Amino acid sequence: MTAATAELLDYDDVVARYEPVLGLEVHVELSTATKMFCGCANRFGAEPNTQVCPVCLGLPGSLPVLNEKAVESAIRIGLALNCEIVPWCRFARKNYFYPDMPKNYQISQYDEPIAINGHLDVPLDDGTTWRVDIERAHMEEDTGKLTHLGSDTGRIEGATTSLIDYNRSGVPLIEIVTKPIEGAGERAPEIARAYVTALRDLLRGLGVSDVRMDQGSMRCDSNVSLKPIGRKEFGTRTETKNVNSLKSVEVAVRYEMRRQAAVLESGGRITQETRHFHEDGYTSPGRSKETAEDYRYFPEPDLEPVAPDAEWIERLRATIPELPWLSRKRIQDEWGISDEVMRDLVNIGALDLIAATVEQGASSDAARAWWGNFLVQKANEAGVELDALPITPAQVAAVVKLVDDGKLSNKLARQVVEGVLAGEGEPEQVMKDRGLEVVRDDSALQAAVDEALAANPGIVEKIRGGKVQAAGAIVGAVMKATKGQADAARVRELVLEACS
Repeated sequence: MTAATAELLDYDDVVARYEPVLGLEVHVELSTATKMFCGCANRFGAEPNTQVCPVCLGLPGSLPVLNEKAVESAIRIGLALNCEIVPWCRFARKNYFYPDMPKNYQISQYDEPIAINGHLDVPLDDGTTWRVDIERAHMEEDTGKLTHLGSDTGRIEGATTSLIDYNRSGVPLIEIVTKPIEGAGERAPEIARAYVTALRDLLRGLGVSDVRMDQGSMRCDSNVSLKPIGRKEFGTRTETKNVNSLKSVEVAVRYEMRRQAAVLESGGRITQETRHFHEDGYTSPGRSKETAEDYRYFPEPDLEPVAPDAEWIERLRATIPELPWLSRKRIQDEWGISDEVMRDLVNIGALDLIAATVEQGASSDAARAWWGNFLVQKANEAGVELDALPITPAQVAAVVKLVDDGKLSNKLARQVVEGVLAGEGEPEQVMKDRGLEVVRDDSALQAAVDEALAANPGIVEKIRGGKVQAAGAIVGAVMKATKGQADAARVRELVLEACS
């Protein structure tokens, strides 16, 4: 029997007999310009092993230097999670031998993390919240990346070749660890997903990480154990490593609950181990789970302790923004949009861009129309995220103003936006350079109207006979002749006046 076909207990039977206990460990890569302990660039997608130096390669004689911006980000994360920022902490060496860690140890924090004892009130789909208590948030460095070739799964089992890219080695990481999450019952998978979702939104709002789970800048390890209902002692836990999507967090928790329950019901025992998550929706055994003693932690001798002073902490506290879900609710009420529309805007990454465009003077309707329709199409065509388009909220607001002032029609405005995206300059400059401004001069419009009327005598007779709607054909002809630059409303007025 394979892991994919392992016997599973029906979920309703699981929650009727067992109480799940969760523990979630989320690793977040910080979006600092450089790595945690050296000056190498911290940039995703570079050619392998081009962003390395003696420090992040662990070469003899090299010494780490702490990234102040990373410490600042760690403090801001801790404050946003309602944690206590400790007055003194230090780094430790976490020793293990694996090709992705060139020093054969990872610089991390063990028993003296920078942030402790916090909580996050997580919004759920039914409008309620669930408080998740935070054990700690600590600083560390990321490992390199292994790529295994020759196996069907992309994992080391069955691989013929393994490649190592050390660009990621030394990238600043914050690990956020929850306290045991108890009492969730049947909602445990939902709460796990909601927590990681809320954490992602919070970190994005802080601007400390791009939290791209698909690129590995945010990864979740989900710990799951079961105990018979009524028993106080926790069961043996498993840890599903590096789950890289919100949906997968929920699926992994649900699967482990069903798998563990089936093992317990058959009289078996749960093995404490790490497990791999497969996108088909199941987990498989990894390795037996190490304990802290296995890592032989000891204080990092090459780094001084970190002692953030109270003034610095309070200055950073003032930079903590409104919680994203509270901000979304306020904006939703102000704009008068439905939950479904709000979800769509969040999912395509448009909400912050729209809000910034409104701040620049555009109406919420106009801003939503541009970012939620035309610009998201352009982003999809270019294969980039919406916020990666070479146009700013201020520029979109400028286009909206040109339309509101009657200088552009909606059709012409799209051409102006395309010019901005092509790097041709600011909206008004693009409009002038491309000759796109709406024609409002009556003499020029009258000439075009007269020409269209002369070419369509049958339509003129219909208008004069009372079929006013026929004027639309003349308006269309004028718009075509002027390449869409005529003021359509004024053209209609001139047509009706001429036919009266």
